[in-house]
Amino acid sequence: MTDTAARPASNVPEYSVSEISGALKRTVEETFALVRVKGEISGFKRHSSGHLYFALKDADAVLDAVCWRGQAQRLGIAPEDGMEVVATGRLTTYPGRSKYQMVVERMELAGQGALLKLLEDRRCKLAAEGLFDAARKRPIPFLPRTIGIVTSPTGAVIRDILHRLADRFPSHVLLWPVAVQGDGAAAQVAAAIAGFNRLPPGGPVPRPDLLIVARGGGSVEDLWAFNEEAVVRAAAASEIPLISAVGHETDTTLIDHAADLRAPTPTAAAEKAVPVRAELIAQVADCRARLVTALTRGLDERRLRVEAVARALPNPRRVIEDCLLRLDDRAERLRLALPNLLNRHDGELKRVSARLTHALDKARAAEAARLERDRLLLSQAATRLPEALARAVDTQTRRLETQGKLLESYSYRKVLERGYAVVRDAAGHLAGAADAVPGTVWRVEFGDGTADVTVGGPAAAKPKGKGPADGRQGSLL
Repeated sequence: MTDTAARPASNVPEYSVSEISGALKRTVEETFALVRVKGEISGFKRHSSGHLYFALKDADAVLDAVCWRGQAQRLGIAPEDGMEVVATGRLTTYPGRSKYQMVVERMELAGQGALLKLLEDRRCKLAAEGLFDAARKRPIPFLPRTIGIVTSPTGAVIRDILHRLADRFPSHVLLWPVAVQGDGAAAQVAAAIAGFNRLPPGGPVPRPDLLIVARGGGSVEDLWAFNEEAVVRAAAASEIPLISAVGHETDTTLIDHAADLRAPTPTAAAEKAVPVRAELIAQVADCRARLVTALTRGLDERRLRVEAVARALPNPRRVIEDCLLRLDDRAERLRLALPNLLNRHDGELKRVSARLTHALDKARAAEAARLERDRLLLSQAATRLPEALARAVDTQTRRLETQGKLLESYSYRKVLERGYAVVRDAAGHLAGAADAVPGTVWRVEFGDGTADVTVGGPAAAKPKGKGPADGRQGSLL
């Protein structure tokens, strides 16, 4: 009996692997065609194709997720590991690996607490890069000719700013319309700031002297575009001074830290951008009146001083007469002063001559005395010189004899006198056994003279014993 015949019949349908996988895929996709899942992002990876791969997890489970490139470009936030989000999409299965995953179409942060944590982390990161340093902030121009405004063209913000500028000081305004909320808002605001900075000075479109980035109030989510890194970096890199006017007075965004000045409201930004024209006119008029008054007072004071000085001046004719009298007196005194000066100098010259003669006599006497002293000393030295010279010569002679005897005792000739000899080669260098080349002429120095010798071959071996060899035994060599 075969195994098939032995197996009892069953009503349970039999599926192939592909069939059961397809049935599961249809069931999952139909049942979970639209779901919202809250979890923490883990293992986030952005593929080179633009697709996003990550997992949503909580304390007990993990759900794989994918966001295709088209949807990833429209996400309102930039996903990263550790971020708690609420993802909207559908569930599907991957039969090739018996896995299921979520295809994410939308994503938002899970609650305001997560938003604030993300905001604080981003603020610390950008602050560490120095984007919020006070040294980077530039002064706002006092009276800008052209003001660039980055905001929505349809909201109440632009109307409030234009109305306030018209009331205070009408100025040339350039509006760069952008979306201030939702997908793509951050990119538009950053592009608008960079676009204003790229305008060349003196071009067909005037380059603004001041930028205002404005938006009305709203929730943290509504203002999130102004917390994006792209907007903050664009504000920090702006070469044109920038005023941030986002939200109400209690709202704070990251662009407020990077801007050169923060205004609590868009209307306040317009007030900080320009002064009040009427006040300036009144101030100029007041300064003009004060200047005219000061000039008039100064002229009056100087006229009075001139009149007082004129009254204090003497009669010119009398001044000239006094000068003529002093001139005549000086001329008479000069005529008499020259002979008196010559007489005085002549007497002084005689006194100096007498003192000089007396000093010269004293010097001559002193010089004669010094010469006499030197002559006596020289005579005494000449008397002592022969005796000292003989004594010095005798001393040096004895020393020379002693040194000569000592040198003679050290001479190698004393050694030669004891029967030794010195052998030198033809060049006069000392020769040794290693230099004994047959036929070489050496010079040998003895104690009583020198002799030239010729180096011969090796000497024949002398037979042992006292008597002469009898020749009966031949040599073994």
